[in-house]
Amino acid sequence: MNIYVLMKRTFDTEEKITISGGKINEDGAEFIINPYDEYAVEEAIQVRDAHGGEITVISVGDEETEKQLRTALAMGADKAVLINTEDDLDYGDQYTTAKILAEFLKDKNPDLIIAGNVAIDGGSGQVGPRVAELLDIPYVTTITKLEIDGSDVKITRDVEGDSEEIATSLPLLVTAQQGLNEPRYPSLPGIMKAKKKPLEELELDDLDLDEDDVEAKTKTLEIFLPAKKEAGKILEGELEDKVKELVHLLHTEAKVV
Repeated sequence: MNIYVLMKRTFDTEEKITISGGKINEDGAEFIINPYDEYAVEEAIQVRDAHGGEITVISVGDEETEKQLRTALAMGADKAVLINTEDDLDYGDQYTTAKILAEFLKDKNPDLIIAGNVAIDGGSGQVGPRVAELLDIPYVTTITKLEIDGSDVKITRDVEGDSEEIATSLPLLVTAQQGLNEPRYPSLPGIMKAKKKPLEELELDDLDLDEDDVEAKTKTLEIFLPAKKEAGKILEGELEDKVKELVHLLHTEAKVV
């Protein structure tokens, strides 16, 4: 089975993020595999181990993305491809990424493409479905269970806390939801093997694309952090006094009464 995983390098949102010049400051920031893409890598490994085949992990980004691709290889993927846009693009959006990925995949005859449901830094959930549309193949999002029998596929997907059963067939693109599996940690032997696994680096020219072909359809107007919340207040004294003080604060500060 010819399996591809779409992977993104993202900020670790558990770490402190700062804004500088209207952009997220990358100096000192921690980067990780997008957590939903870890579910995708794990599911690809389980499918390959059950049905045979090969896993290729693809990412669009800069040369620093190689670290996250090597992590995916250490988890158990067979090959990786980095489409390096650092020197070609100043700005891109979900259309840009999807167009590049689809152009790479169009002659690869994928049986199964697995992406994360969303990226934790943007949260649009657009790239996977856009790739499927460009390749003209079926897609199912937010999957929590995947069963393959020959070319027939049965899927359970999350629907706002409920579930939906879907029957479809390969070739197919799916996006992985939390709960699909438990991603493995790279083992020491896996980390050592990953250093020798093939990692191909391409640029837009290698895909016969130029900047105009992948021009963003949207523009980010502003990036900002949420406003800081004011510290809460603890009212002391007798109950009657606390009620009076609470009403006063709701009127003068919160302005809700």
